Amino acid sequence: MRKQYHFRRINQQLYAWDVDRLIQLTQELQSETIALKDIKEYNETYWYSDEGDSPTCRSITEHIKLIHEADLAYPIIICPEGKLMDGMHRVVKAHLEGWTSIQAFRLAMLPKPDYIDVDPNDLPYD
Repeated sequence: MRKQYHFRRINQQLYAWDVDRLIQLTQELQSETIALKDIKEYNETYWYSDEGDSPTCRSITEHIKLIHEADLAYPIIICPEGKLMDGMHRVVKAHLEGWTSIQAFRLAMLPKPDYIDVDPNDLPYD
């Protein structure tokens, strides 16, 4: 699997969480079934771009490939507020397949970010 980060702007700063670490934080958690409609990004803007770029045909195509490859056997990860931290492609795939709910790990506390105000292009992707 490719290296991934979850990005979020908080107080004008760009926070980044290493998804591998988020997955480790779920190891002792029980997954729960949640309705897709209860996931914040299901009906709200989710596309992250620090530069305000709009999606391109190429970037949308890359996301479609990732959606097709997504494995719905793995629960998504949401923060205490119900926002996605990992699993956007699985949520889209579940919606495309007509699912109304999905398995999720809900973190009890928002973990400390791995990076603050680091350009996404400067993060390690190896």
